[in-house]
Amino acid sequence: MLRIIAYLVELYVLAMFVYAIMSWIRIPWDSPWYRVQRSLGRIIDPVLAPVRRIIPPVGGLDLSFLVVLLVIELVILPLLAR
Repeated sequence: MLRIIAYLVELYVLAMFVYAIMSWIRIPWDSPWYRVQRSLGRIIDPVLAPVRRIIPPVGGLDLSFLVVLLVIELVILPLLAR
């Protein structure tokens, strides 16, 4: 069971990377990729929002992604690897 949860967490991290890359690209609203970006945003933004309230963007750079990624990689995944 822990292996499945770890796999899902790793899949979430991959989705975070895709969402981050897509956020750098201006995607037209009528593109199918726009729907993908919005769907990923609905999954990822609720996790990033509490961190954004604590650590606001610095110079236009959103550090919440990095904080969440570090927590997942340094805390959550090692706990699931037991």
